Amino acid sequence: MVKYVLKRVALMLLTLFIISTMCFVLIHLLPEAPILRGIGKDPNLQVIERERQGLNDSIIAQYGRFLANIFAYGYWGNGLQMYKTSEVTEIIGQKMPYTIVLNLWSIILSVPLGLLFGIYAALRKNRWQDHLISVLVVIFISVPSYVYAFLVQYILCFKLGWFDLQIKSLADASIMSPAMFYSMLPAIFSLGFGTVAGLTRYTRAELSEVLTSEFMLLARTKGLTKRQATTRHALKNAMVVILPMIIGEFIGILSGSLIIEGIFGVPGIGSLYITSIRMRDYNFFMALTVFYTFIGLLGGIVIDISYGFIDPRIRMGSRK
Repeated sequence: MVKYVLKRVALMLLTLFIISTMCFVLIHLLPEAPILRGIGKDPNLQVIERERQGLNDSIIAQYGRFLANIFAYGYWGNGLQMYKTSEVTEIIGQKMPYTIVLNLWSIILSVPLGLLFGIYAALRKNRWQDHLISVLVVIFISVPSYVYAFLVQYILCFKLGWFDLQIKSLADASIMSPAMFYSMLPAIFSLGFGTVAGLTRYTRAELSEVLTSEFMLLARTKGLTKRQATTRHALKNAMVVILPMIIGEFIGILSGSLIIEGIFGVPGIGSLYITSIRMRDYNFFMALTVFYTFIGLLGGIVIDISYGFIDPRIRMGSRK
């Protein structure tokens, strides 16, 4: 297991380096940022500004300086186009709680619902309840989350007037206050639809397969009721596949919700990432790209390792 983990970590770091290098080169090949085109018509002002930001150097030199600052000082630079007087890590740290709270509430509410719907559909397999849930799952998985966001915003916020179109600011309420939670509910609903649908599908598929296994028939012949056999044996075996998916969802809460945050005005790192791409703020873009990539790769490793802890019979990386 240790050898397997070390190998996966090494591959993760290599993949992270390749992706970050590609993103650095591609973002610098884009046309110069709007603010550089608008600082004045005098070409000398443009040259001075680019020289101050180090953009006149070659891409290789800029990338070398970028890596040297990170590994030597842990410095990701200041904002080039936005938050010019603040460090990138400082601004990300200020906006991170919004993203964490939003995604955490979404997962906390979505996981129990997904498990319940999946179990209910498996127990009612091939009945009208199962068909209805399956159709809804296909719909919610196929439709992008931003479509739900617009529907939720239109129905709950605009038509019914239950919520504000945008979440409250910290000046109005604390990030963990009931008022803030209530204002985040439309965004939480929009994020949760896909998670509920995906977890329902996996739970239904795994539990349906386990319920038709031979050991379940043996358990019933020994006198266990259907409920006892399901809770003692079927759910336990189905969770071997379902739990890693849930763990992956919790690991991925930091990955944010790029479009949802923008629609509901959530001042998190997702909306900051979109703005950095539009403004071509290289430092913010690279810091958030590395962050998102690292979280995604780490989540994959944790999911794979969790199989071995959930079921000791599974040995990751074994040749036999």
